[in-house]
Formats: sequence, C-alpha cells, structure tokens
Amino acid sequence: MEWLNSVVRQEEFDEIKNTSLGKLVRDYLLNQIMSGALSPGQALREPELVEQMKVSRAPVREALRELESMGLVVSRKHSGVYIRELSEDEVRDLYQFRALMDNHAGRMVALLPKERRGELVAKLEPCAAAMDQAISEDNVQAYYNANLQFHWLFIEYAGNREIAKNYRELIQKLHLARVKNLSTKDHRKKSNAEHKQIVRALRDAASIASAHHCAELLSHHVVNAYARLSEM
Repeated sequence: MEWLNSVVRQEEFDEIKNTSLGKLVRDYLLNQIMSGALSPGQALREPELVEQMKVSRAPVREALRELESMGLVVSRKHSGVYIRELSEDEVRDLYQFRALMDNHAGRMVALLPKERRGELVAKLEPCAAAMDQAISEDNVQAYYNANLQFHWLFIEYAGNREIAKNYRELIQKLHLARVKNLSTKDHRKKSNAEHKQIVRALRDAASIASAHHCAELLSHHVVNAYARLSEM
C-alpha cells in the first residue's frame, strides 16, 4: 500500500512538473470564475495577481491570454483585463446552441441499452436530491454545482468527444450569465422540477418516440432556463 501511495504521489508530481506555470495560473483563475469568486465586470489586476500567487508577470500574462482566447476575459486598451460581461445577443445564442446539444444528448442516452440507462438514472437522481437540499438551504452555489453535474452526465453518456469539448467551452462562457438565472428560489424550484421530469422520462424510455420525448424535455428545459433569465 505504501508503494502504491508513492506511485500516486510520483504521478501527481509528474503531472504538475509537466504543466506550465501559466496553465496552473489559468486553471486557478478559471476555478475562481466558475466558483463565482470572480464575477463579470471584475478587474484582474496583473500586479495584484503576481503578488497574490507569488509568481512572475510572465505566467500571469500567459494565463490571461488563454482566458481571453476562451472568451472568459476581455482586454481593454489602457484599462486592463476584466471578466467578460456577455451581451444579451451572446447569451441568447449560447442558450440556443446549448439547447441543440442537450437535445442530441437526451436522444442518444434515451436510446442506450436499458442497463446503461439505469446506470445513468442512478447517478442523476442523487443530483436532483442534492439540488432539493440546496434549495431548502438556500445555497445557490451548491445548487449550481449539482446542476452542472446533472447536465454533464448526459453529455458524458452520449459519448461524443467533440460535443463534450464544445459543451464544456460553452458552459464556461454561459457561467457568466447562469448564476443570475438561478438567483431566486422560485427559479431553482422550477428548474429542478424539470430535472425530475427528465429523469422520469429517461427511466421510462423504451422506444424511438420516448427518446424524442426525452430529448425535447432537455431542450425545452434549456429554453425555459433562458426565459427565466430574461425575466431577470
């Protein structure tokens, strides 16, 4: 067992060693954005990041360039770098694109063998339960995390790596607007009621028609989420 632990530690060390400092800074800032610690419109001051992370300016600049290429920050001449604030048109387009991908994922998983679908349902139900608990505790971040996990499971079980890659990038951008969508308890309750309906449809899926129904529920859920955001 001690030998196994030493191997794991060596693997972890090798992974860190082979990752550039700039990517480590990028991943840290990405985590801060996704956790809500950094919010849209907030400035990212290079000197402050250098001091906070105890690194030189080069990896910080590399990290900020990568985050800009990912569409998560914007550089303003003579002003600095800021967490992006999405325009209304950008948010609409992202939700429409996400609805297409969720629809496809819903159809693909509903056509999986019964045993595989049952395996997915067994993972989705705890997510919905975790969201119920987060609602009762008024914990927006916990709800958001369980919500991300719920939808990612569909993408994962759909088994298309290109869709998964694009979905991950889209969710990272959409995060800049989605927390607002879940900011009221009423919205979270409506959202999770739709999650449970999706799980029931997946559990009962047994034909092409029921697969279409599951797909439509997922895409309508995204459309409804955008409508709730628009109300804000």
